[in-house]
Amino acid sequence: MTIPPSGIYPFAAATMIAAVVLCSTAGEVLTAAAMKSVGDLDEIRAHSGLKGAIRAVLTCPLFFAGVSFLALAFFSLLFALNHLSLSLVAPASASLTLVTNAVAGKIFLKENVDRRRWTAAVLVCIGVYLLAH
Repeated sequence: MTIPPSGIYPFAAATMIAAVVLCSTAGEVLTAAAMKSVGDLDEIRAHSGLKGAIRAVLTCPLFFAGVSFLALAFFSLLFALNHLSLSLVAPASASLTLVTNAVAGKIFLKENVDRRRWTAAVLVCIGVYLLAH
């Protein structure tokens, strides 16, 4: 087993990157679900003003769950950057988040993910594999 220059074993590096990716995906899916449940903010603002639109968002529990997961993703990213190189963490976490967002959007938000996005996701996976080896 090869130890990366930072002295972190590959499993630990993969775990740190996975934490960033999973927390980010959960946060983005929950935030998107919250915004869909809130409805059209322009319409709310037209009827209730800016305060009404802000109130609609801030009274949605899904919004706070999403923001909490996004905060966890941020601190997971800081932890990973403290132990791994930026040239590994940034592209791996960003590209794998693209893949997990496509999967989660399809499963949880019932979004239409076309063939082009799936092809892009597969190419991203290949790129991350090449980056890691």
